[in-house]
Amino acid sequence: MYLAFKELQHGKSRFTMIAIITILISWLVFILSGLGNGLSTLAAATMKNVDAQYVVFEEGSRASMSRSIISADLVEELSKQDNVNGAAVMGQLPATVIRTGDNEEVLKTDITIIGIEPGSFLEPTTIEGMPLDSGNNNGVIVNDTLKDEGFSIGDTLTIEGSKEQFTIVGFVSNETYNHLPSVFATMEKWRTTSFAAPGSDKDVANPVNAIMLQGKDIEADQIQASFKGIEVVSKQAAVRGMPGYIEESGTITMMLVFLLIISACILAVFFYVLTLQKTNQLGVMKALGASQSFLSKMIVSQVFILSLGSIIIGIIITYLTALVFPAGMPFDLDTKLVIIYGLSLLIICTLSSVLSIKKMKKIDPLIAIGRVE
Repeated sequence: MYLAFKELQHGKSRFTMIAIITILISWLVFILSGLGNGLSTLAAATMKNVDAQYVVFEEGSRASMSRSIISADLVEELSKQDNVNGAAVMGQLPATVIRTGDNEEVLKTDITIIGIEPGSFLEPTTIEGMPLDSGNNNGVIVNDTLKDEGFSIGDTLTIEGSKEQFTIVGFVSNETYNHLPSVFATMEKWRTTSFAAPGSDKDVANPVNAIMLQGKDIEADQIQASFKGIEVVSKQAAVRGMPGYIEESGTITMMLVFLLIISACILAVFFYVLTLQKTNQLGVMKALGASQSFLSKMIVSQVFILSLGSIIIGIIITYLTALVFPAGMPFDLDTKLVIIYGLSLLIICTLSSVLSIKKMKKIDPLIAIGRVE
């Protein structure tokens, strides 16, 4: 380790260039992972925030609320099943709301209406205003990103193509569905809006899209077998069942995987070239009695120290970069992601020294010393 530090100090210019490349690579990895996680959160924040472990859908819906219609009458029986601590209904409906701007300009905003029962465990905590009230079916609580669109408490939302109207009574935070701000309405109001067309409810009594179940040890297969026409999946499966979620997450993941592979190749070449440049010095050290393991540890230590420092700097730069991102940019880099990708980069960088070690082992001390002469 001492020798590795001394060489890093001696070859500052060479190692600085490699450090800059490593910093840029780590910065790019963390930026992409933050953007990918931000997009994932934007697509399914409301579903992820739900305090439930399992979700009941219509059979054949493939864990998607947009393809599922079941009866809310199942809630009572589902609540009685083993290990079920609670059950609550939920519905979703993409919509466009219309409001009039300051200059009498008609403004349209895309939203997702989330139908829930007021006071259930599905209702998010308001950060401003009042919660939902079963006595006020027109009242809704909306994601605070709508503030940027100019909405405020007391505003009236008119659904495009419908006579239905809502009144904002409160704001919530971090609630989006399918990349759109969530608007939480009472289940009664949601049904009126969703099934306005005759026959759209498929003649299902008290229709909902899904029923959320609380309970860690729920026997999903047993419940599914006990009720006809339903499927029970984990909340994670329900998140993956959202339209486009898997494809979007898979694209970001593949980009990161390829970036890590390319990073490994680039760094391996850099350190291999450095080893070639040190052939004479390594040969002299071998002639003086330095063992293969000693020289291998020196090379690995150099790579480890350089990579660790570069990754730490890359993390700092990433957080500084995030401060200047626009407010609407979906960037979410949590500590868990930083640790996972930071360790992955460190391992990849360290493994990239394998080529250098193999080359070092092939150095003949006599030939190397002859080159010196």
